[in-house]
Amino acid sequence: MHCSFSMTNHTVYLSLGSNLGEKERNIQEAVQMIDAEVGQVLRCSSLHITEPWGFDSENTFVNAAVCCITHLTPQQVLECTADIEKRMGRTQKSVGGVYHDRIIDIDILLYDHLHLCTPQLTLPHPRMYEREFVMAPLREIMP
Repeated sequence: MHCSFSMTNHTVYLSLGSNLGEKERNIQEAVQMIDAEVGQVLRCSSLHITEPWGFDSENTFVNAAVCCITHLTPQQVLECTADIEKRMGRTQKSVGGVYHDRIIDIDILLYDHLHLCTPQLTLPHPRMYEREFVMAPLREIMP
């Protein structure tokens, strides 16, 4: 998938999670795809092992956060990350607060200092401050 872009640099922070398959490898593969398709990854947190949040599962999560520079719009970043999830084998997104096990989950946390609220995307991510599995990796890479 090739996304069109402008020549303006934007700083984007993404949260990544996996609780199926080779979880650490899933995160590494997603980071490589983000670097190739969304924008250059400048910083990547360490991997955090966490319990499922919002649903019951026997599978722990591996979580991480990345900071990248992109020319894409927020909507294009969303489309690219959704495409990466799909190509890595994710079959369904969480809808209406119902969560499932997943090979990969990529959420946009921050895009510059933009505040945005559309049916598809809310920035900053509306629930990131409630989630230590998001905030701990994010704190590692925030300036």
